[in-house]
Amino acid sequence: MAPTSERQHREPGGIRRRSLFAGAAALGMVAAVGAAGCTRVPDEGTVEGGDLLERLRDSGTVKIGIAGEVPYGYIDEDGDATGEAPAIARVIFKRLGIPNIKAVPTQFGALIPGLKAQQFDVVSAGMYITPVRCEQVLFSDPDYLMLDAFIVRKGNPHGIKSYEDIAKKGLKLASGTAYAEIAYAEAAGVKSVLELPDQVAGRDAVAQGRVDAFAGTNVTVKDVVKGNGRVEATEAFQPVVDGKPAYGAGGFAFRLTEKNFRDAFNRELHKLKKSGELLRIVKPFGFTQEEMTDLTVPDLCPPGKGAAQ
Repeated sequence: MAPTSERQHREPGGIRRRSLFAGAAALGMVAAVGAAGCTRVPDEGTVEGGDLLERLRDSGTVKIGIAGEVPYGYIDEDGDATGEAPAIARVIFKRLGIPNIKAVPTQFGALIPGLKAQQFDVVSAGMYITPVRCEQVLFSDPDYLMLDAFIVRKGNPHGIKSYEDIAKKGLKLASGTAYAEIAYAEAAGVKSVLELPDQVAGRDAVAQGRVDAFAGTNVTVKDVVKGNGRVEATEAFQPVVDGKPAYGAGGFAFRLTEKNFRDAFNRELHKLKKSGELLRIVKPFGFTQEEMTDLTVPDLCPPGKGAAQ
C-alpha cells in the first residue's frame, strides 16, 4: 500500500491475495486527518505506545475494516460482519473491554490507507503478513497459516498439482486481482496469469474452459467449488519461492502509532491459541487444526519491522 505497489516490491513467501495500492482519495484523507487533528500526529513510520485502546474502552465500540472476502471477513445476509477475522475480533475486543464492533467494508486495496486515515481502528480481514506491509502497519501475530490449492475442471484432466505443472505444460492460469498466488506462479515460471475479481469469477472461468486452473488459498477454493459439478479443488500444497516456503500467514493490522493496542490484542490472541479456543472460533468458517500456527511476526517480517518490540 502507501504510494508504491506490492507488485513492484514482491518478497519471497509474502504477497497477499489482494493489492496494496493506495488511492489518491485515501492519501488525501490521510493529509486531512493530520491537518484537522487536535493532537500531534506522529510522523509516518514512527512507532509509539498510543492510547487508542483506552479511548475505545471509553466509547465501547471498535471499528474494523473488512474486505468482503469469504471466509476471512464479509457481511452476511443479515447485514452483520462475519468470517474468521470478525469472529476473533468479537471475542478479543470484548475481553479487552470493548463490547461492540462496527464493520467498515472496503476494497482490500483500501484497507491500509483506510487504517492510516483513521476510517477504522484495525484491519480485520485475514491480511497476509508480508515484509512490504510490515513497513506500513503493526501486525498481530498470525491467527492462521494457509496452503494454496487450484480450482480445476472435474477430474483434473491436466493433472495439476503445483505452479511448476502450470509452467511446464503451458497451461492457462488465473488468480484474483493482486493475489499472492500471482507472484508464486511467476516465480515458478508461469508466463502470465489472468487476474479476475475473485474466486467466484475464477470458478466460472475454469468451468467455462477459459482457463485451465484458478489459484487461491485452500480454504477459499474448497468453499467456492461446493455444489458445482463442473469443477473441483486440488489437494492443498505449500508454494515455494526461491527454494523457500512461501508462508501465507494472516493477522490483524494496527497503525504504527498504536503499539499498546497491538500488544494487548496479541496477549489475548495467545491465550486463545493456548486454550484451543481459537480453533473453535474459526472452525465454522472452514478452518482446521492444519491452519493453526505458532509463527510470529518476527518470523515473517525483516528485523525491526512489523513487530516493534
